[in-house]
Amino acid sequence: MPELNITGVIPPMITPFTRDGELGLSAHASNVERWNQAGLRGYLVLGSNSEAVFLNEKEKLRLIECTRNAAREEHLILAGAGMESTRESVHLTKEAAKAGAHAALIITPSFYQGQMKDEAQVNHFKAIADASPIPVLMYNVTKYTGINLSPGAVGVLSRHPNIIGMKDSSGSIPQLVQYQAAAAEDFTILVGTASAWYPALMMGVSGAIMALANCAPGECVRVQQWFEDGRKAEAEKLYRRLFPVNQAVTATYGIAGLKYACTLRGYEGGFVRSPLPELTEKEKGEVKAILEEAGLLE
Repeated sequence: MPELNITGVIPPMITPFTRDGELGLSAHASNVERWNQAGLRGYLVLGSNSEAVFLNEKEKLRLIECTRNAAREEHLILAGAGMESTRESVHLTKEAAKAGAHAALIITPSFYQGQMKDEAQVNHFKAIADASPIPVLMYNVTKYTGINLSPGAVGVLSRHPNIIGMKDSSGSIPQLVQYQAAAAEDFTILVGTASAWYPALMMGVSGAIMALANCAPGECVRVQQWFEDGRKAEAEKLYRRLFPVNQAVTATYGIAGLKYACTLRGYEGGFVRSPLPELTEKEKGEVKAILEEAGLLE
């Protein structure tokens, strides 16, 4: 297992599907082999951008195994293993560990939203961490779940010996400051959206799991390297150039837009799985124009 100092850039990997909705493992392996050249810290399998909610358990475990086999030895493999129940989250986390995951990313349970307050979240994450054979990270993604982990809950959970960090996709810099103040000193907070990435670097965050790293991995790595080397003006300039691309492949066009951007850059984007809609030809033209404006297409 690589050392779990989770810094640097990690893509929440797209999952290529064939036209008829089958899992494209050879396409996935091809993408990993190309991403291996970009200087990424590792990979997140089964994130929101992976369409994990559309996969059955067998498919999930095959994706983890495929990623582990195609990645380099030094790459960190994170796996989204959160389910709505604590019991099923524990089960999938254990299976993900067997399949080759080094750590599990657990999304906040949310279906019974009114009852999923701090106490329920704390009990859920503690039980999973107690039972997990691999380290656990929390995943706060309010736009999908309607749940927002409070700084108080993060403070409590950050002191569990097997909860090593969290991915915060809220995009809130004020909340990031509160998380940093509440968390244990050795707890890792990863920014989960490129929209907040450069400000988060300025706040001392040194790791990111973000959709943009699928289609612009080398550029994302360069932003962080330049920032860490003290070339902050250059890092900020590149970040600002990439910002419209991130907006396009997240908020505006979603996963279909992200996959098409990957395809335009030579990756195996594949198709989305129903019920997600594919892009229209007009939307494809708009995504292409945004990438051209950002200098990502020759």
